Amino acid sequence: MGELTFSWIFNEYPSFVKQDTRRFVSQKTGSLYIAKVEPSDVGNYTCVVTNTVTQSRVQGPPTPLILRSDGIMGEYEPKIEVQFPEVLAVAKGLTVKLECFALGNPVPAITWRRPDGVPFPRKVDVSKSSGVLEIPYFQQEDAGPYECTAENSRGKNTVKGRLSFYAPPHLVEKPQDVQKAIDESLLWECKASAKPKPSYRWLKNGELLESFEILGCTSVSLRIVMAECLPTLNSESLAQTLARQGGDVLIECRPRMSPRGMISWRKGKEALRESHSLVLTSTHNLELEVGEGQGLSLNTLRYTGSVFVREREREEEEEEEERENQRIAFQASSIMIIVSVLDNGSLRISNITKLDAGLYTCVARNQFGVASSAGTLVVKEPTIITSKAMQLDVTVGESVVIPCQVSRDPSLDVRFTWFFNEQLINFGSHGGYFEKVGGTSAGDIMIRNIQLRHAGRYTCAVQTKVDSASIATDVVVRGPPDPPLDIKVDEVTETTSFVSWSPGPDNHSPVFAYNIQIRSPFSLGWQAAKTVPRTTPARVSGGGGSRSELVITWEPVPEELQCGPGFGYVVAFRPLGGQSWMQAAVTSPDASRYIFKNESIPPFSPFHVKVGVYNNKGEGPFGSPSRAPSRVRAKSLSASEVEVSWKPLPWSTSRTRIMGYELRYWSTKDRPDTASVMRTVGNRTSAVIRGLDPSSTYYIKLKAYNSAGVGPDSAVVNVTTKRPPPSQSPVKVTWNTTDSKLILKWDHVKSLENESEVMGYKVMYKQSRQSRPSVVETNSTSLELSLPVDEDYIIQIKPVSEGGEGSSSKQITIPRIAVAHAIGFAPERKALPVVVTLALYCTWREQYKHLQVDPLVFFSMFYKRDSSEGKISSRFLKEDVC
Repeated sequence: MGELTFSWIFNEYPSFVKQDTRRFVSQKTGSLYIAKVEPSDVGNYTCVVTNTVTQSRVQGPPTPLILRSDGIMGEYEPKIEVQFPEVLAVAKGLTVKLECFALGNPVPAITWRRPDGVPFPRKVDVSKSSGVLEIPYFQQEDAGPYECTAENSRGKNTVKGRLSFYAPPHLVEKPQDVQKAIDESLLWECKASAKPKPSYRWLKNGELLESFEILGCTSVSLRIVMAECLPTLNSESLAQTLARQGGDVLIECRPRMSPRGMISWRKGKEALRESHSLVLTSTHNLELEVGEGQGLSLNTLRYTGSVFVREREREEEEEEEERENQRIAFQASSIMIIVSVLDNGSLRISNITKLDAGLYTCVARNQFGVASSAGTLVVKEPTIITSKAMQLDVTVGESVVIPCQVSRDPSLDVRFTWFFNEQLINFGSHGGYFEKVGGTSAGDIMIRNIQLRHAGRYTCAVQTKVDSASIATDVVVRGPPDPPLDIKVDEVTETTSFVSWSPGPDNHSPVFAYNIQIRSPFSLGWQAAKTVPRTTPARVSGGGGSRSELVITWEPVPEELQCGPGFGYVVAFRPLGGQSWMQAAVTSPDASRYIFKNESIPPFSPFHVKVGVYNNKGEGPFGSPSRAPSRVRAKSLSASEVEVSWKPLPWSTSRTRIMGYELRYWSTKDRPDTASVMRTVGNRTSAVIRGLDPSSTYYIKLKAYNSAGVGPDSAVVNVTTKRPPPSQSPVKVTWNTTDSKLILKWDHVKSLENESEVMGYKVMYKQSRQSRPSVVETNSTSLELSLPVDEDYIIQIKPVSEGGEGSSSKQITIPRIAVAHAIGFAPERKALPVVVTLALYCTWREQYKHLQVDPLVFFSMFYKRDSSEGKISSRFLKEDVC
């Protein structure tokens, strides 16, 4: 049975009653209400009921509406006929609709509000001329009082009601199937969220448990195994396991046996040797001896699980391997785990090499028997994106290909997925702009006829059965400038007016001129405004004439920039070093040269020339700027950046218009004629020069420019960049997860003598599937982040100084943590002489305190050879690890 909807036919189908402020159809009762009957309402009305699932309809008999002739009803205050319940319980996530409609003359206006003053969120919709209040996806904050008011000129009436929130029980933590030996204790924890608070009970095989100590849980079907049985293994649990070289793999082996026995592993025919149990105390220094190939033992650490030692031999140390005893120095560090067995019997291998491939066998035994299961570990080449991260600069209308080339294991299928600003690209949609190209070994994407809206970050994600990788490319799209903003017309007279505006977005295409058009009721379309021309000819040059001829050339001004009739050019020239100018008018707007003849001019005489413009409204700009900017200042921002500021020239005068400023800068080791050049656009008063060398002195001078050329130089200023940022990266980075908090700690970075002092640190973190990190700055060497621990995170830490950002720590990957407490160490950037690594996974939960078991620890160690002695020394860097 589906939901029913109600509608009314007026006279004949398909003429349905249209709901408005005067007419209303209740979807609760199906009734039709008319607040104030008018002559146009006279006719036959038929009720139609529709099933929204089956789309079937039924109609009632026609009901005539006839106006009474015994008089006209006068005005009266609203009478609310349709109202919502005083108390209505709504489930989480549902959509609730409240109805309210009133009769009255004049027609009442319906308004809604919350008496507690809480404003309506944007998701709330008031429809059908305010007769229905709709709240989609109902949440806890939507609960509370609601009020509907009907009001007209004769008075008003109000109805009130309350919405209450409820949510059915939802299990947030469920018991899992377990296996226990006889006489062992079992603690199951189960939590549920619900509104109101749920009640709990346990059932065993469908029957209620009453004799157990119940801490509470919603009903869950469970299987409890506590009988004596010999070990059994699922023969399909191992099968074939794929892993990438350099990655991690978990080979599952979960035997069923009671009582719990021993679990061991073989690679081929060779048994993997276990280390002994370890218990950590507050001992600071430990000395122990170990023979070559023996399992390591520290009688100072307790943990649940086994650790194997795998050695990586180096050719130059083969002779030393023959020694009966080795000295090994242990340190708390961040080196990756090599081989370990988890509590459930599964085998974890980290930092995999080709040598790890082969047949692995899990053997489970107890007093009743032995069971084994074997599977093959296949090691594949890692997937590497060979394309380089880049920034593309394209123009609207062009087509561009963003590469995503990979090197991969040929036996693995690869999948390419593209994201635009972190949103998945669905090829075939988006107007056909995006297309995959490149075949099976490349995931290149082509953007056809690129538009401004396509500017942003494109991320290529590559996925195989064993690993994944991603690369991001930033695309800048240049296009025509957007229209000017805030256009105003002031100071209007009979013949003139003053027009002002603000520049719109230039879409990476700097604006060099504006074309003003006007129209009147008597004009045919838009016409160029008749004003004094503001654009001077470009590329003023000359030469190439015969003897005694001065040839001056320029690029003509386009018609749309001539600003009216009577356009021409004013050519001015004088001998270089002379004081007075000679002028000539060129009346043709299409002219591009002027020739001055004078027999007294010696050959190869240099001249200073400039070309201006005019029309019937007057003369425009004449030549390049004649003055230099003043009050030029420079200050160092970092080791590679300086900021230059100045007092600008008047932006526009009757004779010239400044288009921007040109900065020239060079260091003490360079010549001024090899200076680098940077231009600004518009009437700016400062600019930042980037890409400079640290601890270096630079000279800077400034000049204004317009369409005719550049003006004179300003005074030269000098500035020295700051010392470089620290070259050392943060080391000894540790992380600690507790519930929903991630705590990071690291050693303070000490700057070298020629480097800037560290002022703080910048911590960048992101989920592994995200492309853009979040950034947090801190002045201390620790940071606490409130993050959900059920996600993988990638973290980097940089020191910050007045010279800029220093070297980043190595990328830290914090895996998804399924327990409430875990500790880890990040890898150091420097190469270490590591040949053996150990790790212990440990956890502690607050709810297990009453069991009186010791908290467990997670740490890792490495050792290095020291051929001078034959002992193993163990040194823990912290006295209290837990």
